Amino acid sequence: MTMATRAEIIRERLKDWMAARKDRKRRGELTRAVCLVTGMHPKSVPRAFRREQMRGKAGSRRPGRPRKYGHDAGAALEAVWEAANRPCGEILFGAIREFVEVLRRDGMWKAHGAEATAQLLAMGEHTVRRRVSAFRKRDRCGKGLSGTRPSQIKAVIPIFKGPWAGLPPGKGQLDTVAHCGSSLAGDFAWTVNYTDYATYWVVARAQWNKGQAATLASMEAVRALLPFSWLMGHPDSGGEFINWLAKRWFDEQGIELTRSEPCRKNDNMVVEERNGHVVRRYLGYVRYDAEECVAAMNELYGVLCPYLNHFIPVLRTVSSERVGAKYKRKREQVALTPYQRVMAHPDVPEAAKERLRAEHASLNPLKLKEEIDRLTKVILTIQSRGTGAGGKSQVR
Repeated sequence: MTMATRAEIIRERLKDWMAARKDRKRRGELTRAVCLVTGMHPKSVPRAFRREQMRGKAGSRRPGRPRKYGHDAGAALEAVWEAANRPCGEILFGAIREFVEVLRRDGMWKAHGAEATAQLLAMGEHTVRRRVSAFRKRDRCGKGLSGTRPSQIKAVIPIFKGPWAGLPPGKGQLDTVAHCGSSLAGDFAWTVNYTDYATYWVVARAQWNKGQAATLASMEAVRALLPFSWLMGHPDSGGEFINWLAKRWFDEQGIELTRSEPCRKNDNMVVEERNGHVVRRYLGYVRYDAEECVAAMNELYGVLCPYLNHFIPVLRTVSSERVGAKYKRKREQVALTPYQRVMAHPDVPEAAKERLRAEHASLNPLKLKEEIDRLTKVILTIQSRGTGAGGKSQVR
């Protein structure tokens, strides 16, 4: 039985309920009858009659203050929000009047009447923020799409939830980043991102789709590019990592394979953070569905990863303590690069440190940054030309 049906029954019996005001026996009979029909609790019946009585002739009027801004004003606000490329309410509030004036001037405001326009211009900042927040929540603004589909062998791979502190270099976290734009349909490029927990050393590799064989090739590249031995891989429960092919490969290489608990992104806190600071920062949320982009992306990662590992410091969170409804976080006093962390770690062999010193001496951060900018433009050019049908890559 729906709530509307219950409300109709209460309205039909209200006259009898009011007539039996001083007759407790009759009201008891009415209560039992209503409970039998509606399934309501006996204590709820008098309250329901009371609410219907207080409602009176107003019908099912919305409780609280009457709405000041109608649906037409909301539609006008949404039109301005769309024209401004969907910003947050704080930014949009100061631009509403100018947008309305420009759209009026160019004859693009005809769908919104004078009353709706007046209400829109009279809106306060708090109202704009609240309504824009509802728009963003409705349209999932700022939300990426999940490409994770758990494999049936997940029970074979143990869940590891820490402690992470004190683990040696080589025990890190894995994740994939989908370069899918706004849709997961079809073929497009993916990035496999490995981030070492102890040192924040990053290795990223691009691949076409996230099939098991392609992911295995990316993991082979990760193992070859790490300056120290790979001891543990810790992905989420996605099928690109949690499958028999990957399990056999990890076992053959002597690398421990663990996974995070499903729906717990904080189990992979380091690599999830670097997905944004490394992959999304330089490649954004564009859809790369030209297959030639993969080679260009790997050329970019060949420059980007040394740039980040050798020259870009990371300020690590040392502790996080919940105090009431907030978290009190303590961070390092001095930010260190992954290279500095590797050189200072006692568990890294001296031979690996010597190789890194020689590599570090040959690098120039400004030249690396210029090459990163160039390759980023190359990737966007390849994608914009739509060379996925077999055109040649423009990487030179």
